[in-house]
Amino acid sequence: MTISPPTSPGGTLAPNAEPGEIVVDVRQVHKHFQLGKRRVPALRGVSLRALRGRVTGLIGPDGAGKTTLLRLVAGLLAPDAGQVLVLGRDATQDSLGVQAVLSYMPQRFGLYEDLTVMENLELYADLQRVSHAHRRDRYQELLHMTGLGPFTRRLAGRLSGGMKQKLGLACTLVRVPELLLLDEPTVGVDPLSRRELWAIVNRLVRDAGVSVLLSTLYLDEAEHCHEVVVLDQGEVLDQDSPRAFSERMRGRSWTVEAPGARPRTLRARLARSPGVLDAVIQDERVRLVSEAGTRPEADTLLAGLGGAVLKSVEPRFEDSFIALVRTRIPKAGVSTGRPETRASTQDPTAAASPHPARSTDSPVIAVRDVERRFGEFYAVHGVSFHVDRGEVFGLLGANGAGKSTMFRMLCGLLPPSAGSLRVAGVDVRRAAADARARLGYMSQRFSLYGYLSVRQNLNFFSSAYGLAGGRRAARIAWALEQFQLAPLADSTSADLPLGYKQRLALACALMHEPEILFLDEPTSGVDPVARREFWRRIDELAERNVTVLVTTHFLEEAEYCDRLAIMASGVILALGTPAEVKRLAGSSPEHPLDMEEAFIHLIERTERVGATS
Repeated sequence: MTISPPTSPGGTLAPNAEPGEIVVDVRQVHKHFQLGKRRVPALRGVSLRALRGRVTGLIGPDGAGKTTLLRLVAGLLAPDAGQVLVLGRDATQDSLGVQAVLSYMPQRFGLYEDLTVMENLELYADLQRVSHAHRRDRYQELLHMTGLGPFTRRLAGRLSGGMKQKLGLACTLVRVPELLLLDEPTVGVDPLSRRELWAIVNRLVRDAGVSVLLSTLYLDEAEHCHEVVVLDQGEVLDQDSPRAFSERMRGRSWTVEAPGARPRTLRARLARSPGVLDAVIQDERVRLVSEAGTRPEADTLLAGLGGAVLKSVEPRFEDSFIALVRTRIPKAGVSTGRPETRASTQDPTAAASPHPARSTDSPVIAVRDVERRFGEFYAVHGVSFHVDRGEVFGLLGANGAGKSTMFRMLCGLLPPSAGSLRVAGVDVRRAAADARARLGYMSQRFSLYGYLSVRQNLNFFSSAYGLAGGRRAARIAWALEQFQLAPLADSTSADLPLGYKQRLALACALMHEPEILFLDEPTSGVDPVARREFWRRIDELAERNVTVLVTTHFLEEAEYCDRLAIMASGVILALGTPAEVKRLAGSSPEHPLDMEEAFIHLIERTERVGATS
């Protein structure tokens, strides 16, 4: 069944909703946390309102205060000052009363992986005191809504990431709440599952009159909210409809197209140009946001680029968000909790790859007819592709498509059942250790040692890669300086904001100056500002002939790849440049598809063929 896309912002109110009725009223709230000897502010004078029967989105970089705010609304934390009212109840004075009328799905929802889907539903029904008389009908409704009906006997631990998120939402909804709180519900799930989750949310609002307050890192999801609250450094920057945010950027959004120029090289050049606030790749072009009061000069931006075209385009919410956050001046002594957004005057990837560029006649990574079986199940089946030196190659796919299994085989962590794998000219099946010495690996989940400091992690990983003496000391000094980690060198890694954890993980993967870099969902859970900084670093590595293999669920990031493969059920559905993959999905000048639409078309086409075969 094809899920229709989310409703547009500004849609009609849910049934029984009184226009303007306030369900969440946050008044001048302050909250801080004590980390060792440091007093860290999380919220500073926050005020906002959410209306009944509407979806209100909380958007902001890492450390903006989104999760803290949701926990205050849920009555799980008490503010240092100010007041939080939920449906007229004080969330501090009457926390149990508040929790009786809302449901809260945190970022890491506590499914019991050794229990089945149905057993998890039963457990949460018991916890929420749902009467047995109402359970059967409620379960049927939830299982139909989430598409989990065929999987009631499957252990939760054996579900895909998207299915786990849908089960978590179903468990949250075994009792229909008046207010639903969702903390980044779509992080780590594929685009198709993300669309299905939004369809569920919209159905709850439309049919059951549920009010929703959610946080998200996907700026395109903000377009599906009725109202958006932009947070940064614990403060509300603004609250309005997505359309109103976009309109403010009219005359500041542009695209640049330069025939024959590599998009990521063009983006890097334009990002350094005067008057340019933001530059991202979109549909083989570069999308620019200009600084307020400036108009990009084509002669300056496009000097030396024959046939280049600068064109004004419709603004979007993302343009406004980036403009709001990037023009902020950090307060003295306050950490923003996010990476810097402008390129350092020193190159953070300098000396990242000392290996001389080799001939590109033979691929750096060669995969031929590879299979991986677990019993009778094929996680990877007949996969073939190659990656050339200095190329950024993307592996995309739905949860459970086989991407991570493919990564583990290429790293020598999992032997293939059949086929050939060569990395840096080494047969991985016969000399896995030799192959691993040539590559750096950044895993899907933060895999460093949280109880060690930043410096201790760098020391451990440089030692594990065989660095010693002066070279080890030099590489640690390089990492601390070029990734701006020196002020945090003695901080415990587990206490770092996610954007800084990502920096540290990438620095550790580069300690031994690898010629190949494997990145498995490296930007999952990372805010849009930090993602831009991350891809700037990857572009610079690729320019120095470091070969990059990356998986991602952010489909806009696929545009940064030179080539990509889309996988489903262990096989490759499409292989080529981003433009070629879109054409394979049915994109045309008359009916253009963006990468997310192309991805979903390919997956749904495969499902239709499978259903009729």
